[in-house]
Amino acid sequence: MKMNHIAIFNDQKLITLLDQIVELFYKFGIRNVNMDDISHHLKISKKTLYQSFKNKEDLIEKIFLYDSFKWKNKISGIDPDKMNAIDIIIHVSTMVFEEMSRLDSKIKFEMRKYYEPLFNKYSLQKQEHIYNLIIKNLLKGKSEGLYRDDVDNELTATLYLKNLVEMHSIDYCFGNEISFDKIFEVLFENHIRAISTPAGIAYFEKQKAELSHLQKNIN
Repeated sequence: MKMNHIAIFNDQKLITLLDQIVELFYKFGIRNVNMDDISHHLKISKKTLYQSFKNKEDLIEKIFLYDSFKWKNKISGIDPDKMNAIDIIIHVSTMVFEEMSRLDSKIKFEMRKYYEPLFNKYSLQKQEHIYNLIIKNLLKGKSEGLYRDDVDNELTATLYLKNLVEMHSIDYCFGNEISFDKIFEVLFENHIRAISTPAGIAYFEKQKAELSHLQKNIN
């Protein structure tokens, strides 16, 4: 699909429509909602609906494109000149976790089963983008003296990304005994401690202490 993503997603009507359709999918499931259902529930004519989407597959692809567009906009809001590598990886990893947690298992199952080529295409694109962010972060951290110079950038980025992706797999978890939040917390801390210099670990400990203090004050 060749299109100007920025121009398309500057259309507020289209963005609103996509957000409403995604809510319908969350409520009823992707497979259970056809174009007629969308027209009925959103109280728009089928003519209006088909002006924005050729068919349901085109609609699904635009949802993936919109998701990618929002993700890259969030990432572009991070200014690497105002944050060190550890602050950036904390921020990005939290965003990745929230992004992966947003889709419930039923929606992901339906996307993978019924729209597998699209699901795989955009999942791989997002993973490649995250991988490149991790590589940049490792290089920045080394230049700042926060990460060890002997860390293998490619292998470290690959392992961390794989764990971020796989942690939401049923097979990855330990039943219902351990929450996703806890798994993420341990995964992230192990990553930081494995790659950091003493200075990096000291900075990370300081950030943890400040975060814990803020959470106690909020509670």
